[in-house]
Formats: sequence, structure tokens, C-alpha cells
Amino acid sequence: MKNRRQRAEQQGRKAETAALLLLLFKGYWPLARRAKTPRGEIDLIVRRGQQLVLVEVKNRAHIEAANEAVSGMQQQRIMDAFYWWLARHPRYSHLHTRCDVVLSAPGRFPKHIANAFSA
Repeated sequence: MKNRRQRAEQQGRKAETAALLLLLFKGYWPLARRAKTPRGEIDLIVRRGQQLVLVEVKNRAHIEAANEAVSGMQQQRIMDAFYWWLARHPRYSHLHTRCDVVLSAPGRFPKHIANAFSA
């Protein structure tokens, strides 16, 4: 069980790296990676122009399964963590916020979904 968990953690980190590279290519600038807050962890926080974007990265065996993995409860937890992070980084409070998802699966190019859920 421990090895399985370690593999999943390693695959998750690879998916986050691939997501970050994709977003860099699209012109986003990274502000935080794996931002830990008392409310939870935010995979990526990036900026492009006047847009501040929190990004949830989901890696599953299939893209469809990754898409289904971002449940309503999880969205709320991510938003709570984001608001906590934003309160501690007020220099970004003037920016427009958005919530994106990057879906990842083995052998597939990551899929970026802009404005995947509401901020």
C-alpha cells in the first residue's frame, strides 16, 4: 500500500510539472506551487496579466476520470484555501480571479480547462 501511495504521489508531481510547463507556454507566470494553507493545498497559483488563476491538477488513468475527480466539496475546499492564501497576499487582491483545472492521464497531453468552476 505504501509503494502504491508513493507512486501516486510521484505521478501527481509529474502531472503538476507538466501542467506548469503547459501554462508557462501559454504565458502564465507561476506564483505558488503546492501552496499549503490551513484550509488545504492549492496545486498551482499562476498569473497572466490582470488574471490571478488557481489551478487544480488532476491525474487519473483516463482524462474522463480526472474530470470527474473535481467534486463540489473539493471545489469548495480549494476555494477556501485560495481565499486564505489571497488574504495573506493582498498585493494580488486587485486582480480578477479564476479557477482552472488541468487534467492529466498517462500518454495524453494535459488538458487545460479555463474557468472550470466559480471563484
